[in-house]
Amino acid sequence: MWSQAAGRWHAEPVNRPHITVRVPVELRVFLAADRRRESTDVVTDGASSLGHVVESLGVPLTEVGGLTVDGREVARGHVPADGEDVTVRAVSEPQQVPGAPLRFLLDVHLGTLARRLRLLGIDAAYENEDIGDPALAALSAKERRVLLSRDRGLLRRRELWAGAYVYSDRPARQLPDILRRFAPELHPWTRCVACNGLLRPADKESLGDRLQDGTQKSYDAFAACTRCGRAYWKGAHHARLESVVSDAIRTFAPPSKPHSSN
Repeated sequence: MWSQAAGRWHAEPVNRPHITVRVPVELRVFLAADRRRESTDVVTDGASSLGHVVESLGVPLTEVGGLTVDGREVARGHVPADGEDVTVRAVSEPQQVPGAPLRFLLDVHLGTLARRLRLLGIDAAYENEDIGDPALAALSAKERRVLLSRDRGLLRRRELWAGAYVYSDRPARQLPDILRRFAPELHPWTRCVACNGLLRPADKESLGDRLQDGTQKSYDAFAACTRCGRAYWKGAHHARLESVVSDAIRTFAPPSKPHSSN
């Protein structure tokens, strides 16, 4: 709307929708400090989708499990009207990712998490060089992998297959968070922690000069990566790695089914 004052024309603001948005506690970390409360009032432009409004508040849609308006479920494309009461739901756990086997892609900042996922036999691709957000998102879509990242901007890219925000900056917290959220099947000691390739049993002779003399004399059980050829055995660091594996299995592996008495 235009009006004239003091001999000049100027634009007057049109009536824009005012809505109330309720964000659960676990997602309020994404909100600006002055909005971190049970509900926050938002003025929209009357044209943007509800998904865009939620993202503009700072919440990645990868973390949103559903949206309701005045108690009814709506799609992310819903355009909010004046006076609507919006509730944002966090994703349910374990989160289901339909359409492809559960596989992950991690950005350059999550190398330790990638190695620990591989240690548990989880398919976890990892780029140890920064290939850029567009390339990562495209790789996620091409290989149908869930992109794990602490970069909210990366998780907003539309070409992503699927994504998840890694809430902690500590690897010891990151691993259980991902295992709890997605409940992947655990197959410890079956993947190469260096390249994500599958391991196969190997003998000393086949590994040849990849083993030092002391290693050949001290150990009998070996494995080798089918992709990069790296050799594995229960060396000096095995106890530390075994602790990571044991903790994951004890906490997240499904209980064994009882044997039939028949």
